[in-house]
Amino acid sequence: MSLSIVIMAAGKGTRMKSARPKVLHKLAGQPMLAHVIGTTATLAAQQQVVITGHGAEMVESAMRQAFAQAPLKFVRQEPQLGTGHAVQQAVPVLPDDGITLILNGDTPLIEASTAQALVDACDGNHLALLTIRLPDPTGYGRIVRDDSGVKVLGIVEHKDASAEQRAINEVYTGMMAAPTAQLKKWLSRLNNNNAQGEYYLTDVVAMAQADGVQVVAAQPRDEVEVLGVNSPAQLADLERRHQLAQANRLMEAGVRLADPARFDLRGQLQCGQDVDIDVNCIFEGAVQLGDNVQIGANCVIRNAVIGAGAVIHPFTHIDGDTQGATVGEGSLIGPFARLRPGAQLGAEVHIGNFVEVKNSTLAKGAKANHLAYLGDATVGERVNYGAGSITANYDGANKHRTVIGNDVHVGSNCVLIAPVSLGDGATIGGGSTISKDVPAGQLAVARAKQVSLAGWQRPQKTKAK
Repeated sequence: MSLSIVIMAAGKGTRMKSARPKVLHKLAGQPMLAHVIGTTATLAAQQQVVITGHGAEMVESAMRQAFAQAPLKFVRQEPQLGTGHAVQQAVPVLPDDGITLILNGDTPLIEASTAQALVDACDGNHLALLTIRLPDPTGYGRIVRDDSGVKVLGIVEHKDASAEQRAINEVYTGMMAAPTAQLKKWLSRLNNNNAQGEYYLTDVVAMAQADGVQVVAAQPRDEVEVLGVNSPAQLADLERRHQLAQANRLMEAGVRLADPARFDLRGQLQCGQDVDIDVNCIFEGAVQLGDNVQIGANCVIRNAVIGAGAVIHPFTHIDGDTQGATVGEGSLIGPFARLRPGAQLGAEVHIGNFVEVKNSTLAKGAKANHLAYLGDATVGERVNYGAGSITANYDGANKHRTVIGNDVHVGSNCVLIAPVSLGDGATIGGGSTISKDVPAGQLAVARAKQVSLAGWQRPQKTKAK
């Protein structure tokens, strides 16, 4: 049976007080709408239809870029006249058979298993609602059941509910699954005879009852799956709930977090055995940590692979971007080090404070311990790269590569002007500017001769009269 997924993402989000469309505000590093699209992509739907409205062009552009290969379609709701009116805009692109699953773009943590359970409950014959019981149901539509408490009779919006109905704590989450052919008929019969003058999607429940279609309910595994976002405070609350859940999963797998309340995962994190992560660390994209890795406080690591036994000292920033970054086994990085895209470090490499590495490979045992820059370089084994030394890899138009052989010693405050090669065992005297290749085993010194001037007087400040 074919499945169509409709995601409502047209709202302005007035309470966000932002020029950015609400569904593009980020949770765990990606837009809320992207969470919903990414999760439901696993359901093998024939199509995903996103209903846009406020900031439509911005929303559509962002999602096309994020999901270039997904079967996304966009329809627009202009003006925004309620949830029923929103889904009406999707009717022309929906088939006449199968099941339609309706989700909310500002409810980002819905799980695929819950969405599938809703589809299964529909089974092509029923109207299935996703409901949950909340301690404080304020603002949600209430589920009204018969006297037995089994049969769903309808949904009453909070603004239209009586005092007795507002006491009900089972609420409608805004998500449902329906037989597509029936849904189309119900949508065509909606009216706006209510306090808000809007077309409510919830009115289809009464229509289903009238047509003899059984209304059933499914529930999520956890409340966090159905929490929507309407304000910065709600977004921050959902962020912390989500991060704590991720932290708990990692700790259950054996990862030691110094403080799970000060941990942020904005992508995927794979950890080996006996991994230690200190406070205020952020992991983005795809990150792998090998066995016995230690991550110091206040580190940011994105799209990187950290080998077993490596130590990442505090305040280190590793950003592999699309090229990735690799830290070899037993390496020591930081504090205050920066690894940029294409940094590929071998085993037992040392990168110290205020050292930056970009698009460079460092072989086993190489060291750059202080205040240095390595860009577009190939560095051999056991190289000692002195404090204050840099590769001058850019000539103003093109990047060039520096090749440093095994066992090379580069003194402090040197400039290696690429393209240039230093042979195995070469030594570069401190303060040298090297623009020509250095043969293996030789000492190269390129600096002005020191001169001392006897009797020289330092200029004196002129005293004001």
